[in-house]
Amino acid sequence: MRIAIAIAIIILGAIVFLSYTPTADQPASSHTPRNRKSIMAPKATDVIHPDANPFVQRAIHEFEKYIQTEIDNRQAPGAAVAIVHDTSIIFVKGYGLREIGKPDSVNAETIFRVGSVSKSITATLAAELVNEHIIQWDDPVIKYLPHFKLKSEEATQKLKLRHILSHTEGLPYHAFTDLVDQNAPVDTLISYLGNLNLIAEPGEVYSYQNVGFTLIGKVMEAATHQPFEQIITEKLFRPLGMQHASASFAQISQAKNTAKPHSYTHPVKISKTYYSVAPAGGINASALDLALWLKALLAPNIVMPAARIHEMLEPQVRAVARNLYFWQWKPVRKSYYGLGWRIVTFRDDTVAYHGGYVNHYRSEVAFNQKKKIAIAVLVNAPGRLADQAIPRFFKIYDQYLDSIRQWKVKPLP
Repeated sequence: MRIAIAIAIIILGAIVFLSYTPTADQPASSHTPRNRKSIMAPKATDVIHPDANPFVQRAIHEFEKYIQTEIDNRQAPGAAVAIVHDTSIIFVKGYGLREIGKPDSVNAETIFRVGSVSKSITATLAAELVNEHIIQWDDPVIKYLPHFKLKSEEATQKLKLRHILSHTEGLPYHAFTDLVDQNAPVDTLISYLGNLNLIAEPGEVYSYQNVGFTLIGKVMEAATHQPFEQIITEKLFRPLGMQHASASFAQISQAKNTAKPHSYTHPVKISKTYYSVAPAGGINASALDLALWLKALLAPNIVMPAARIHEMLEPQVRAVARNLYFWQWKPVRKSYYGLGWRIVTFRDDTVAYHGGYVNHYRSEVAFNQKKKIAIAVLVNAPGRLADQAIPRFFKIYDQYLDSIRQWKVKPLP
């Protein structure tokens, strides 16, 4: 009898050993550092995780009706929405068509160009490199790019990485963006920056830049000896499970589940424009990809410590918003630019936000750390839907906020 029991114990132990799989705390691949976790992407469904709080669900349901109405009223051919609450992806869904005149519908994994939301994603990558001690926010740019020059030698010496990420290089507003539109080589555009008269010393004045912002990609390449696309894939996209995200024209051209851009109701070609300045405006992603990224920002220590996220969102300079979208929600008190993010403050609230427009695609992302809520909206045409979606969501969410906070999980009998 004792022999039979011993044999049974040995067999059971072998089964447990063979069926063991690593936990989320263990490295998922050779590309995931051992000191951080890897978020595996959930399977593609519309609603990823039904939040237990019924008032959150009511807010989402009301917002979803608004999105569907706008699509039905032809305010956009198609759109995709991702919502993260607390530490869960609670909603990812597509609406409408990838291309007018064709039957394919937008879903959670449909790829869009995200335009200047690329800046916020690139800033997250920079925060990861800071966390790994590969770069530091206050490193001089010439430490990595010794041949780079501004028109003033003093300004060249003063220019830091945080100035690039906050649009405070001292360069004129949108300098050479017209040449970016013409697909001029990025190295040529960067060399042109040295001929510009500066409007201020580095760190003093906000002046939005695409070419200047792209310098951070060149810094990353010099620091890691890898191309930007490889760095962001291995350090950010892959660890977060952003399976459809990329930073090149070739990748979006080869993808089958892609939303086509539209000028009003007419589909247009996906262009190569802005891929030369990919850190500033050349990233492609699905709503599910953005949900995984926003989840990492709302749940510190999944990928990087809370301190790095706080540094990224710390206001660097006053930056008057040129759009009035948030006034549809409530009056804006002050707006700033952090590191790759706009920081919009209200009397009792602060929201991190960025929008993007490129090649007739529109993208909007925002998150509120205090309320632990984040949203991304991708649209394959400019217009009212993209303009109003984010403030409309927060307005609806605030109407349910007291009930959301007061609701408690009822214990099982």
